Amino acid sequence: MVNPNIDLVVKLEEKIDQLVDRYRAQKEENRLLRDRISELTNQLDEAGSSYTELESSFNKLKIAKTLEASSEDVRETKVKINQIVREIDKCIALLNR
Repeated sequence: MVNPNIDLVVKLEEKIDQLVDRYRAQKEENRLLRDRISELTNQLDEAGSSYTELESSFNKLKIAKTLEASSEDVRETKVKINQIVREIDKCIALLNR
């Protein structure tokens, strides 16, 4: 006849071994996830830096494009501004009546 206490101890040891195995597996999974988080954080930082550089370049290009406007564009812009100023003057004159 098997002693019930020995049987209980054997089952307990098996459960402890299972728990230790699960603990080790979870510990390894956590390490892998931390590594992945670190990798993704680095990628995000690089993407942010790249975005900032591209945005800066884009803004510089917009400014350069504005500065190289042809004389015809400048003349048309001045005409439009003068038209707007005349319309504003008319509105002010109407308000003063």
